[in-house]
Amino acid sequence: MPLFWLILLAFAPLSFGASTRPPNVIVVLVDDLGLTDLSCYGSQFYETPNIDQLAKDGVKFTQAYSSSTVCSPTRAALLTGKYPARLHLTDWIPGYPSPANKLKSADWQKFLSPNEITLAQQFKSAGYTTALIGKWHLSPSEKEADAFSPLKYGFDLNIGGCHLGQPGSFFSPYKIPTLTDGPSGEFLTDRESAEAVKFITQNQSKPFFLYLPHYAVHQPIAGKPEVIKKFEQKDTHLLKHNNATYAALISSVDDSLGRIRETLQKLKLSDNTIIIFTSDNGGLTKVTDNSPARAGKGSAYEGGVRVPFIVYWPNNTTANSSDATPIQTIDIYPTLLEMSGLNSLPSVVDGLSLASLLKSHTALARTDLFWHYPHYHSSGGATPHSAVRSGDYRLVHFYEDNRDELYNLATDPSEAHDLAVTDYETRNRLRSKLDGWLKSVDAQPPKLN
Repeated sequence: MPLFWLILLAFAPLSFGASTRPPNVIVVLVDDLGLTDLSCYGSQFYETPNIDQLAKDGVKFTQAYSSSTVCSPTRAALLTGKYPARLHLTDWIPGYPSPANKLKSADWQKFLSPNEITLAQQFKSAGYTTALIGKWHLSPSEKEADAFSPLKYGFDLNIGGCHLGQPGSFFSPYKIPTLTDGPSGEFLTDRESAEAVKFITQNQSKPFFLYLPHYAVHQPIAGKPEVIKKFEQKDTHLLKHNNATYAALISSVDDSLGRIRETLQKLKLSDNTIIIFTSDNGGLTKVTDNSPARAGKGSAYEGGVRVPFIVYWPNNTTANSSDATPIQTIDIYPTLLEMSGLNSLPSVVDGLSLASLLKSHTALARTDLFWHYPHYHSSGGATPHSAVRSGDYRLVHFYEDNRDELYNLATDPSEAHDLAVTDYETRNRLRSKLDGWLKSVDAQPPKLN
């Protein structure tokens, strides 16, 4: 055999190995980002050019949901692929006391069980380097921080993750025990993106999983003065969004994504890096407007759980496309495992992989999505409830008075016209589905106080 072919054969395995390196994975979870809080989701006031570009390069879901109306349960669902009701982690940690309410919560779990196989553990077992940069909020208290640290759940690096649900300040000093303070006045979202860029750069030669759950855009609402000033000068006449400080905070998240994508491009990693961008629940109504979705964070209605959801899967999806399939946070877990070629699903996973839907528009083998929030929430005014979306219909069951509300989202996206008293057949059918699901996941009901 000629020397040329001998040399080619000798190096072929090396070349093949390089071309089949597993994809890097980045999950960006924004805290309290509402359904219409991005330009690409309809805002005429907030400016999000980098996130909009991600949507142009990838797939934008128009009927995406968080797994809960509040943060901690959704974070647990993302990392496990399981409904919060199945995990018995159904409220933000530690939740509100309810001594004067008609109902009280069951003895729900105020931490993520160490027995769960997290997404980080899956990637770490497959040889990935893993990092959490930002908000964790799945440990019960600062006293137990070490026992329930992200480092115990498959993350090699933890920067900022602790028991806190919000920062002490968005400007250094941050008052976050797992994040060293930067120079006075450093902005937290900038710091998170700088740490993300550093992690990506240090791990560019091997596959990595970066979970970037920003503390933004949660309270305390803050922004850099020069950015706030820019939005204060905008004409908000007839616009539903007009909070300049909140707009500046959203801009910081957009800037962060821009820096990360610029770094991936510079390191020639863009074509082998999957990015999922979403929110943990709906927007807080005292700072933003989620319409046409009703209400917002902490509520039983669409505004509490409808969120932006963008997937960038290079060389596999049609750029600048949108998809109206109803999906939920629980789907991230199996989706990323399939995208990465990891066939290691636990025996129980509630989510479905979106990989075939994204790649070849194959319809999901699912018609129903569920929620269970047996708690009260001060911001959204929620009382204990469970809900199901089935096709175009959404039914909410309220536990205080054993009442159902039914809405047709195709004709009534604002949930303004309750059909429960006129469409008995649909109400009873969905209620039966909801009751069956609650039993199947061993959901904890509220109890009389």
